[in-house]
Amino acid sequence: MLLNLLLQITPDLNTSAEGIEEVVPHEETLSVIELLASGGWYIMIPLAILSVVAIYIFIERFLAIQKATKEDPKFMDQIKDFIHDGKIDAANHLCKQTDTTFARMIQKGVKRIGKPLSDISTAIENVGKLEVYKLEESLSTLATIAGAAPMIGFLGTVIGMIVVFHEMRISDSGIEIEQLSGGIMQAMVTTVAGLVIGIIAYIAYNVLVAKVEKVVYKMEATTIEFMDLLQEPAE
Repeated sequence: MLLNLLLQITPDLNTSAEGIEEVVPHEETLSVIELLASGGWYIMIPLAILSVVAIYIFIERFLAIQKATKEDPKFMDQIKDFIHDGKIDAANHLCKQTDTTFARMIQKGVKRIGKPLSDISTAIENVGKLEVYKLEESLSTLATIAGAAPMIGFLGTVIGMIVVFHEMRISDSGIEIEQLSGGIMQAMVTTVAGLVIGIIAYIAYNVLVAKVEKVVYKMEATTIEFMDLLQEPAE
């Protein structure tokens, strides 16, 4: 009796085990392109444009500022020798040939030699301001992108949630998770994309600002060195 009962239970257990083994979980993967596409073209396209503009501005300004920081260590020594020898035209010619931010400032001062030192200092400062303005070109746009990208991402979040609530409102037969997942995913993807672009643009902006400040410091040091040179007694 007991043996027959065990024989009846054993096949049932084997059948259940076979059924469990046949159920293989399927893991769905999502590529980056599919993830970005789920955010909605009307949000992701503006974010993509902002990201391209931010990258272009950073590379272009970085190279321009990097070029402006280059300085010939012998430049000021040559200017000093020319001025002490009274070769003003030679000093002016050297500034034209050098064609750097610092050389353009010194050239303005060289052209003003013979006038009061205050006038020379003012002329050099004015040229310096123009040079700094050129270096800071487009930095305001980069700062705008750093602030606008997260806001556009949040706009996509709001639109995605509106889509979710709209689906809930018009559904008469109940809400399935598949109906809501699209809007929720759009909301999350646009937020992440906007924040990533904003963070990158913000870091790029601060890197460029720091490099501009370094150039300004060198410009001030060059101006002081030139003004000291003019005040040295002639040998």
